[in-house]
Amino acid sequence: MQKSIVYFTPEITSDALLRIYHALAHPLSGKVAVKISTGEPGGHNFLQPALIAPLVDALHGTIVECNTAYEGRRNTTEEHWKAIREHGFMDIAPCDIMDADGDLELPVIGDDRCHLTSNYVGAHLQQYDSMLLLNHFKGHVMGGFGGALKNMSIGVASAYGKAVIHGAGDPKEIWTADHDSFLESMAEADRAVMDYMGRRNLLYISVANRLSIDCDCDSNPHEPEMADLGIFASVDPVALDQACYDAVKNADDPGKASLIERMDSRNAIRIVERACELGCGKRDYELVRL
Repeated sequence: MQKSIVYFTPEITSDALLRIYHALAHPLSGKVAVKISTGEPGGHNFLQPALIAPLVDALHGTIVECNTAYEGRRNTTEEHWKAIREHGFMDIAPCDIMDADGDLELPVIGDDRCHLTSNYVGAHLQQYDSMLLLNHFKGHVMGGFGGALKNMSIGVASAYGKAVIHGAGDPKEIWTADHDSFLESMAEADRAVMDYMGRRNLLYISVANRLSIDCDCDSNPHEPEMADLGIFASVDPVALDQACYDAVKNADDPGKASLIERMDSRNAIRIVERACELGCGKRDYELVRL
């Protein structure tokens, strides 16, 4: 079986982002959404506007986000707009909080082991023809790591949809659901987004810098203990997350220990396994260095 291609460059610059996008030879068309994390105020590891601006501009893209499901500065549309403005994203591109006007229910088509029957995303997703999932690869207190699959599942989900995914189908169980069921539910949500948008209209880039054990949703994240790795990109989100996970594991950097512990203690690889089972992509990949 043919392996998926994951492109890699150790250079983390605006020019490198443009080069790796063009290397994919998979141009996005129509009205393009660029899904990022706008970062919880207080945190500082999120992708910086100056880094991503040339790529977003080249795509004539709109930066998109959805509200959070936890207490903070981004759990209401009003406060989230303030955070987006403070972090400088409105200075580089049009921005859109996709669930400002509610949810869009997407069917989950999987197998008889699925926890979800529906995935609830920001209703404005309907306004876009294609989407770049541009994420900051790092650790996460619940998921173990945050990469392409998390950005497409939790990231594209509305605030209500986030609660449904975290609760493995029951939003009342948002913080108490079985852990592996939560990870598997993220993969199910990924499948729903891919089915809705069409795989030809999706592209994935992961910037592995500022490799904290904590997510950009943390207002006081732990400082990174390992050095930056680079930029990874693929048309396959499963291969991309597997490649980033492997890059941390295989790094010649003793500072990787804390991030590996964070990933493995949360069984982070389960989202990759389940997404593969659901046909979202392949775990076998070829790494092509630019």
